[in-house]
Amino acid sequence: MDPLIIVPLVIVVALFFDFTNGFHDTANAMATPIATGAMKPKTAVTVAAIMNLLGAFLSTQVSLTISKGILNDDPSSGGSLIQPEIIFAALTGAILWNLMTWLFGLPSSSSHALFGGLIGAAVVAMGFSAVHFDKVVEKVLIPALFAPLIAGLASALATLTAYIITGRSEGARKKNGIATGRGKFKIGQIFSSSLLALSHGTNDAQKTMGIITLVLVSAGLVTKDAPVQFWVILASALAIAIGTYTGGWRIIKTMGSGLSEIRPAQGFAAEISSGATILSSSFLGFALSTTQVASGSVIGSGIGRRGAQVRWNKAGQIALGWLVTLPASAIVGGASAYLVHTFGFTGLVVDGIILLVAVYGIFRVSARNKVSSRHVAPSEVEVAAATALRSPRQVRTEAAKAAKAAKGKGKK
Repeated sequence: MDPLIIVPLVIVVALFFDFTNGFHDTANAMATPIATGAMKPKTAVTVAAIMNLLGAFLSTQVSLTISKGILNDDPSSGGSLIQPEIIFAALTGAILWNLMTWLFGLPSSSSHALFGGLIGAAVVAMGFSAVHFDKVVEKVLIPALFAPLIAGLASALATLTAYIITGRSEGARKKNGIATGRGKFKIGQIFSSSLLALSHGTNDAQKTMGIITLVLVSAGLVTKDAPVQFWVILASALAIAIGTYTGGWRIIKTMGSGLSEIRPAQGFAAEISSGATILSSSFLGFALSTTQVASGSVIGSGIGRRGAQVRWNKAGQIALGWLVTLPASAIVGGASAYLVHTFGFTGLVVDGIILLVAVYGIFRVSARNKVSSRHVAPSEVEVAAATALRSPRQVRTEAAKAAKAAKGKGKK
């Protein structure tokens, strides 16, 4: 196919995938500060959009994993250079899976949807030799297994530590009327959630950069060893930032209250744990699922707070979604690749029409049960606790005023 037609088309579809990644994964960073009342919903997604935009410029290691590590483009080793139309087919599988899971409010992995689509399309078009499965295991599957566990453990320990440090017995609270001061973690959440949003931009925007770079290489427009071009970085950053700003309220609702009761200390611990895990992985070139890491941290924060309820049935549904994401998107990507590979330009047109109809249908169905910023609210438990008792600073201020007043009376 003419590169002047297919390459711009694939770039547009890749940026649309980047957009869906943004609104699908906004919940990773902003569900917990919204749930605890640390940030208002629209303010939270605005901050997330800005931090996603900035994060996209911090590194390109993950994009190199996508453009050079997953697929075998060396003809001498039995591989062949993947064609732009096959990448189009791969993106079809990723986009449809993203939108389906968004419709049901499931925080599945946009990253694994992309990898599944790529693998399925490449295998159907060029055979199993087209995929570096050892790299898939090293850069995708192993991080997918261990990163959520590490983040969850770190979040549980951080939550437990925060509650021990700020602990105050119920008797002391009733006697003195002094709160634990844990509500101040809301201030910390502004910074920790921003860190998580920054890390999301650093990891996830790079995946689209890698896809676009792969398209340019396959069309012969840049060399295999060329660095990621600035316009690719900028376009990917803007697409994911705009997608993030649209909110993704369905998944925010699931992440903010569906997995565990979230209070400020837990939210702070979960966000710091997720952000640190994702940032470190981005610079090592691991293409993580930020959704899996964030979900693991939220569950860990529930385990770390004594008396908190972890909704394991919802966690089980999310885990099931993780397991089927890669094979499901691979099947759709493979079917799309079959159309394109078998029928050429006609198959590409048919595949594009199917994608447009499916996207339109999903958005039409979602409009019947719309979820907006009004449906995500702070934890009523935490709001009540914050208003029922005074903070230590308030008690000290009141005591100082009383002492000053008594001293003034004594002089009289």
